[in-house]
Amino acid sequence: MNAATRALRLATRQRVCALVPQIQPLTRLSAARALHTSQSRQTKPRNPDPRDHPNTAHKPSIDENIGRKRFGDFNVAGKVFVVTGGAQGLGLTMAEALVEAGGKVYALDRAPEPDAQWSEAISRVLPEYGGSLHYRQQDVSDTAHLDELIASIASENGRLDGVVAAAGVQQVTPALDYGPDDVARMLEINYTGVFMTAQAAARQMFKYKTRGSICLIASMSGLVANKGLLSPVYNSSKAAVIQLARNLAMEWSPVWDDGSGGIRVNCISPGHILTPMVLKNFEEVPGLRETWEAENMMGRLAETTEFKGAVLFLLSGASSFMTGNNLVIDGGHTAW
Repeated sequence: MNAATRALRLATRQRVCALVPQIQPLTRLSAARALHTSQSRQTKPRNPDPRDHPNTAHKPSIDENIGRKRFGDFNVAGKVFVVTGGAQGLGLTMAEALVEAGGKVYALDRAPEPDAQWSEAISRVLPEYGGSLHYRQQDVSDTAHLDELIASIASENGRLDGVVAAAGVQQVTPALDYGPDDVARMLEINYTGVFMTAQAAARQMFKYKTRGSICLIASMSGLVANKGLLSPVYNSSKAAVIQLARNLAMEWSPVWDDGSGGIRVNCISPGHILTPMVLKNFEEVPGLRETWEAENMMGRLAETTEFKGAVLFLLSGASSFMTGNNLVIDGGHTAW
């Protein structure tokens, strides 16, 4: 290629480059300007999506939140529950938990009228919870009347969504000193009473097709030999309750062809709780409290309020895929 040809090609290349606009690097400033220009050309602004601006999204008023929690599966507003042994101690605290989540709760106990603990609980039930707490006298050993009462509660409300079988008694007696009447009394309340409570509730759940939840209150004493507690019949009755929950779950959890069934049955096995029954044990057995505290990983005993979340979990939709299980809440006592 001669010099004249090279000069001609170079001149042509320069003319072409002059006609093509130069592409500038897209800096943050130029990108922002381009975005602003694009938006300004739109004839109608886009409605803001609250998901794009969470801080400016609609915030419900307090009234709109009555009976509704941040995690909706724990909401039991409009549902009806029965709690046996519900006039005091753990049963009453569990009844309160369901009321706080919006439930209508019937507490059953053998006293004609509840004591001061009940009055204190009623004063804590605030209208904004959306729930309510009611008392009915009932001894779970009177199984015929128990069945009638639970049926009447379900009929009155057109549904029954859950039951907590918390009624129980304890007798601290060495095994060699137990008589047959003592054994019969313990089993009548701690096992037969629990069984018949669950049965009466399940009948109504099948009838009204509520696919409810049944929570049986057992004990960690049904899992281990409870050091320092000479109450062999109580301990073995709680072991029976744990096994009962598994069998009832097997029978009642499937959904039947007519849409009934789907009843979940679970246990809670508490560790040592500061209830009137346990405080009585401390009076009868000197040094027992210190022994139990030393045996616990957390070095203390439980308050009844520490079980509110557990019962609400089991009786709400939050545990919809849980049945035949035993929830052990013992501060690590049985994990050594």
